[in-house]
Amino acid sequence: MPNYQGVWSLSTQYQNASAWPQPFPTSIGVFFGSYVSEINTTINFINLASAGNALSFGSLTTAKRNNGGFGSTTRGVTGGGYTGPTNVIEFITFATKSDTSDFGDLSVARGYPSGSSNNTRGLFSGGYGSNFSDVIDYVTIASEGNATDFGNLSVARYGSSSLASPTRSVTGGGVDSSARSNVMDYVTIGSTGNASDFGDLVAAREYSSAGASETRGLFMGGVASTVYYNNIEYITIGSTGNTTDFGDLSSARGAGAGCSSNTIAVFAGGTTSGGYVNTIDQVTISSTGNATDFGDLLAAGGQMSSASNCHGGVQ
Repeated sequence: MPNYQGVWSLSTQYQNASAWPQPFPTSIGVFFGSYVSEINTTINFINLASAGNALSFGSLTTAKRNNGGFGSTTRGVTGGGYTGPTNVIEFITFATKSDTSDFGDLSVARGYPSGSSNNTRGLFSGGYGSNFSDVIDYVTIASEGNATDFGNLSVARYGSSSLASPTRSVTGGGVDSSARSNVMDYVTIGSTGNASDFGDLVAAREYSSAGASETRGLFMGGVASTVYYNNIEYITIGSTGNTTDFGDLSSARGAGAGCSSNTIAVFAGGTTSGGYVNTIDQVTISSTGNATDFGDLLAAGGQMSSASNCHGGVQ
């Protein structure tokens, strides 16, 4: 596993409330933590209704990377990750610019879990602690407390990405104990139980990012060893089957963070063959085509988690 040393904090140039958009946006995406050469606590914020550069929302209580995240209409939640690994779950209230507050703990400390949710329940799927994990934990987003066992992924793995409709969560890709995976599996969020096979990604890879409307899900980018992908693929969440080509990112990269409204999906930051970037790409979920520029993160970085208050799972 990599060496996770070092912590830094971003400039406070955006901490003054006067720097914030007025009136405060209602379609919010946030990106928790980041990594370039050191781990940081920064929470980036974007207005998903209008392209533009990110602003600072606040800070995590502890610097971390490779965490999982999801959101309801009111709260963004992030858990796990590496300073690590850690079992800490934290949350923010989208309508209030602030640092995170303690939510509870995962059932197992681990980095690299993927996050997904509907408006009521959030899931942390897979990860890596002392070994490859197939654990799916869940929380009730409106109520702080420790995570509860939901079931298991079909394959223990880390570095997957997850997306959700109001009823289903789909998890794709990652690294298992023997190889990189192209497996997608799904669960019904309102129940508990083990995941079922959904289909396959076009290519086996880890550190892709995901976003979804209430009907269509996208998997964007990813890494396999030293190969970086610009693929954007889509699925119809209510059915099962392999992904279909959607288009391409502006550059081949992985280890960024994806989030969405019910209309657009964005891929923020990540690493390319030349290093970390601050690029935010966007696509319109209901169509197909290549990504266009949305704006920039506060700083180049990757290995962060994300949440929004208007994604397809909360519709």
